[in-house]
Amino acid sequence: MTIPVLVVDDSPMARKMLIKALPEGWDISISQAGNGLEALAAYREGKAEIMFLDLTMPELDGFGVLEELRKEGMNSFVIVVSADIQPIAQERVKQLGAIAFLKKPVNPNEVLSVLKQYGVTL
Repeated sequence: MTIPVLVVDDSPMARKMLIKALPEGWDISISQAGNGLEALAAYREGKAEIMFLDLTMPELDGFGVLEELRKEGMNSFVIVVSADIQPIAQERVKQLGAIAFLKKPVNPNEVLSVLKQYGVTL
């Protein structure tokens, strides 16, 4: 079954690097968003069973996206991918419902480990 995956980052290069770090052969359809408002629109269209979410973006940041998803009854695995590795940021995203926090640049083995930990079919 094809899994809809959404990669959210305001940097096209960061999105490209993250997509390259996803497991090979994984049955997914990838959508991309350049800010939080685009991410919410894609989520509402069913394009984000799994979401890789940056924190620092224009329009609406990752914290705002998580807050809105929580209000809407989040039915998505959200993995935050950010250069902001402060413990307070990591704690806040987990309180808002993110399942994991990965630092940039993302390591493919860490992505795989998180997906397996949450039982995502690869």
